[in-house]
Amino acid sequence: MSDEWTGVADRVAGQVEDFLGGLSRLASGEGGDQTVPLLLLEVSQILLAGAQLGASADVILTSNWEPDVGPDPDIDTVREGLAKRLAPIDEYVEVFDPYSDTKVTPYRLSDDLADVAVDLVHGMQHYQAGRPTEALWWWQFSYFNNWGNHAGAALRALQAVVAHSRLDVPQET
Repeated sequence: MSDEWTGVADRVAGQVEDFLGGLSRLASGEGGDQTVPLLLLEVSQILLAGAQLGASADVILTSNWEPDVGPDPDIDTVREGLAKRLAPIDEYVEVFDPYSDTKVTPYRLSDDLADVAVDLVHGMQHYQAGRPTEALWWWQFSYFNNWGNHAGAALRALQAVVAHSRLDVPQET
């Protein structure tokens, strides 16, 4: 692996750790009344890592298989904690692919954020096993294939909630 890719892997791993830690803390209730704005910040920051991966050349593995990292982590505690804290705004609708699909699809913020976490943890397992190329490949592939879409949809929903809370003014009677 070139020094350039090693640096990218190290930076993305740090961003993934920050996101996963922040998500866990917010799911456990540490954010209080600031949970939604803090989630907006967390999702924005991990999408920066995704954008960097998207703008990078394709990461190509030397072999045509991905080494086994073991079972996927159990993210249900995070998903359930987020669902509890986001209950009034958890459900929203989104256009899945604005270029090939015009119908709205129901989403849940708690599911989207947990799905992002599962993909990122999978890559982190490669990184922690000393396989930064596999980690980068997985993060890049799953960004295009799954977590980028879910994080982008969640970002739009969170931004809408924050915007409504700041801009919606009750009508004077």
